[in-house]
Amino acid sequence: MSRGPSTPVGAFPQTRMRRNRRWDWSRRLVRENVVTPDDLIWPVFVCEGTEDEPVPTMPGVVRYAVGNVAAAAGEAKALGIPAIAIFPATPAELKTPGAEEAWNPDNLVCRAVREIKNAHPDMGVMCDVALDPFNSDGHDGIVRNGHVVNDETVEALCRQTLVQVEAGCDIIAPSDMMDGRIGAIRKALDAEGHQKVLLMAYAAKYASAFYGPFRDAIESKGFLQGETKDTYQMDAANSDEALREVALDIEEGADMVMVKPGMPYLDIVRRVKERFGVPTFAYNVSGEYAMLRFAADNGALDYDRVILEALMGFKRAGCNGVLTYFAVDAARLLHDG
Repeated sequence: MSRGPSTPVGAFPQTRMRRNRRWDWSRRLVRENVVTPDDLIWPVFVCEGTEDEPVPTMPGVVRYAVGNVAAAAGEAKALGIPAIAIFPATPAELKTPGAEEAWNPDNLVCRAVREIKNAHPDMGVMCDVALDPFNSDGHDGIVRNGHVVNDETVEALCRQTLVQVEAGCDIIAPSDMMDGRIGAIRKALDAEGHQKVLLMAYAAKYASAFYGPFRDAIESKGFLQGETKDTYQMDAANSDEALREVALDIEEGADMVMVKPGMPYLDIVRRVKERFGVPTFAYNVSGEYAMLRFAADNGALDYDRVILEALMGFKRAGCNGVLTYFAVDAARLLHDG
């Protein structure tokens, strides 16, 4: 006899999954994941001068004049955001093939760190370690004969690390993807008495097209010379390789690991978290921000709802935290909600 449309199948009607979804309070009671301001790191761009500068490809994002960055950090701190990450728009005249400005103790990054830590000593400050903001070749490492050299770059990254830490940086985050740099940086930090400084490795950083607006923001677009970044950043087709990269960085002394980009790589986040169980972060990168923001600004998406849903996706995948340009807006919504 054929089943009618009302004939029970399996446990239905005794088991009705919709019951727990019926009310707001019941949905909150059974919720498996939660996003709070504690999960957010706010990436901030800094520039020379006295006026903040809008980033056209990232609506709502500005480069903060170095003297204004402490006030911006204070706003984030008041919303409960625990840490801020600094990225410089280095003037073109200070960019050189050797990227020497990277370890100038008075460069933009170091001055911004001092401004923030002087005003908010209990707020975490994270610094990117890579040479692309300072390199006239536009690469994360030093270029010799058209090739990004690994070991010489690692030596430069150690020098860059030390000036950032001496300025007050709490979390060193190497994003360059040179082999062996985590171990070398940990050794350099410990040798100078900086055992308490945290290392967050960009352990699985992919050669991605989603970084475009970021390069506009730090004014590195158009500088790239020689080989492409595919020679040191990961191939988007690979996931087993990501686990090898993460394992090496943990072995070399990373306290936390990061996957970058974020939204197209949440499968990598899940594999990393399940395999290693270490504090795992993802970077909700500039291209991800831009596509959601442009869509929302043009009426295609509900901005408030979509950013919280996107961040929940990171938490559901296994992230302990997320670097996101939505951090301040999201924290406001979480407070208001």
